[in-house]
Amino acid sequence: LASRAGRAPSPAAPSHPRLVPVPVGSLLSSYGWDILLAAVAIYLLIQKISQSLAGGPSGQPGAADAAVEPDVVVRRQEALAAARLRMQEELNAQAERYKEKQRQLEEEKRRQKIAMWESMQEGKSYKGNLKLNQQEVESGASTSSAVSKSKPNKKPLRGGGYNPLSGEGGGTCSWRPGRRGP
Repeated sequence: LASRAGRAPSPAAPSHPRLVPVPVGSLLSSYGWDILLAAVAIYLLIQKISQSLAGGPSGQPGAADAAVEPDVVVRRQEALAAARLRMQEELNAQAERYKEKQRQLEEEKRRQKIAMWESMQEGKSYKGNLKLNQQEVESGASTSSAVSKSKPNKKPLRGGGYNPLSGEGGGTCSWRPGRRGP
């Protein structure tokens, strides 16, 4: 044992075995990503080919069903056309209702302009009339939608004699400059 400890390891018996030979290691270090991408592409290509071969002639079941039962297809198309027609009729009805609302709004604006012009001709303030008309419209809308609540009378937070700018009536709060020096 003593003689073994004193000897250096021989070059024929390496201390750690190499897992990959040098030429393969250099090949992987140079072209590793290219080889990996090529392997993935080949795998995906094989999967796609095997799926298409497994599907065979019955790969398109929709075409076979259509050839067997054309009356089903005709019924589906008729139902689809009827649904489209119903949707178009609903859309047309909505468009008519919108046009009618727009006509009513235009008529109301025209009436307001005529009322303003007449009040101006009589020498009255047309702005005041406009405000009254708007208040009537708003009051009509508010009475129809909900009853407005009156606010209870609240007492003011401070007395009438309080003025923060005068410096009086402020109570104990007042600013005084700090002491200077040590």
